[in-house]
Amino acid sequence: MSSTWFRRNKKGILTSTTEKKETPDGLWHKCPECKTTSTVKELHDNLHVCHKCNYHNRINSAEYFEILFDNNNYELLFENIRPKDHLGFVDMKPYGARIIEAQESTGLGDAMTVGTGKMNGTGFVVACMNFSFIGGSMGSVVGEKISRSIDYCIANKLPLLVISKSGGARMMESAFSLMQMAKTAAKLTQLASARLPYISLMTDPTTGGVTASYAMLGDINIAEPNALICFAGPRVIKETIKKDLPAGFQRSEFLLDHGFLDFIAERKVLKTKLSLAAEWFMK
Repeated sequence: MSSTWFRRNKKGILTSTTEKKETPDGLWHKCPECKTTSTVKELHDNLHVCHKCNYHNRINSAEYFEILFDNNNYELLFENIRPKDHLGFVDMKPYGARIIEAQESTGLGDAMTVGTGKMNGTGFVVACMNFSFIGGSMGSVVGEKISRSIDYCIANKLPLLVISKSGGARMMESAFSLMQMAKTAAKLTQLASARLPYISLMTDPTTGGVTASYAMLGDINIAEPNALICFAGPRVIKETIKKDLPAGFQRSEFLLDHGFLDFIAERKVLKTKLSLAAEWFMK
């Protein structure tokens, strides 16, 4: 038998390994809910909402500001306020190292960004949480930025919008974090006394001490579709009461049905609804 029965045919294999073109990272996005793949540009153009199942992907302040403010024109406020490790807290790593790591990876100062601009011509102050910064946890900086936002609203006669997206209180700050619940609630009474509206937008997830304080204290409480909104999560509750929970428990639609929300707003109509609500209150 001839030993030439198998031969590698190199015809057509002309590209060297070094010349191969790989698809750059970050061009494609797979929906966490329905697994549909789309380009990042398509997702951006659809306001970071899946075009197939309407899943609202988690976004941070820069994306919300682009969606809400006219012509993406706004002024950032209180950017000089930065977190500090007053307690010298250490778990898997020092809290101070966590802060630096989060700042370097996100380009943010902390889990709250505040901007002021106009929505459909109506002036607004928007305080938006950034989940990518230590899970959007509420530390002393978050509470201070909300407090100063309220002072700014009172001084300039502007409505306040807080966009919540958080895992709850930042326990690395212990009591410094927990006292922000009372601090923000007290400051909101000053906004109410000034007869200025406070709109709370809850997004996925809004949990823990954030839900137990300013997130649920709005003159209007609204949410994005299918957002998890709770104090303790469904797994913890189920393990505690040893019972199965209703379908969709602690999701936006469930809370709306049980009177905890005023309405649910998709991102494509969010700007219109917010500006109309603020205009109605200001009149």
